[in-house]
Amino acid sequence: MNKKWDVVALGEILIDFAPGGKSGAGMPLYECNPGGAPANVLAAVTRQGGRAAFIGKVGSDSFGAFLETTLRECDIDTSGLCVDEDTRTTLAFVSLDETGNRSFSFFRNPGADYMLSKEDVNTDLIRDAATFHFGSLSLTHEPARSATRYAVETAVQAGALISYDPNLRLALWPTADAAREQILAYLHYADIVKISDEEFEFLTGSPDYETGAAAFMEQYGLSCLFVTLGPKGAFYRCNGFGGKLPTYDVKVVDTTGSGDSFMGAVLGKLSKRSAGLNALGEAEIREIVDFANASGSMAARAKGAIPAIPTTEQVLECMRTVPLLNQ
Repeated sequence: MNKKWDVVALGEILIDFAPGGKSGAGMPLYECNPGGAPANVLAAVTRQGGRAAFIGKVGSDSFGAFLETTLRECDIDTSGLCVDEDTRTTLAFVSLDETGNRSFSFFRNPGADYMLSKEDVNTDLIRDAATFHFGSLSLTHEPARSATRYAVETAVQAGALISYDPNLRLALWPTADAAREQILAYLHYADIVKISDEEFEFLTGSPDYETGAAAFMEQYGLSCLFVTLGPKGAFYRCNGFGGKLPTYDVKVVDTTGSGDSFMGAVLGKLSKRSAGLNALGEAEIREIVDFANASGSMAARAKGAIPAIPTTEQVLECMRTVPLLNQ
């Protein structure tokens, strides 16, 4: 049955303040960029021509208004976006090293994103979604944790494909054990999981994702697993097929949102198929991963998350003109 939305995502939307040089007086400047992993994923979906809707919460402030405008400019439906009159929009300050890799300092105590309640969740959007996507940042605090569970269970009952990004940010959890417990608890819901190699090791205790992927997938009933490897590309395992593909040799400026651009590219490609996941052959899987690698690479060429996520045409241009990165 056809659904109105290719992908509906629930979770955080926030402001990423990225380094923007220095003022005339030599003081650091920061650029105000829209971000938040679930919103980033949806931006990648709509830039491929997909139909997407967002469920989350912002504060009643200028940042919240800016984020709502950004979603609309990305052709992402905002009927599931709530405004909290008492809590400010969540902020994150991004630090970049010389290779463009980033670390985050969050201003989220509290933050509007985790004030999303079960009553706030627009279940009509979820029931009309082919794919439902969520991450782990909405699991760190109540009431968003209960809202996320309610939304995921609604999506499962509606027959949606479930996509999950563990997206570990240890600074937002009380302890590493609490993070591990909560993140693992939601893997059983998922059909598709995108995870980094560091997150795989954190959750399983083993750095060997290639050998451990099959057992990990069987334990949690996953259909497809994608392990992003930064400059080394990505590993995939789906329908018994597994392998690794290199990424593209772009000049990296800021890796914020690159993994989300990868994931959105995967979901966007899958949304264009009429057959289910179990019909994916190895050649098609590799085509999807190659496209997703290029999408993630292109997102790393500019500062910010949503502003840097490429269109389909830009991804295809990358695949035609940029050499693969040999690692």
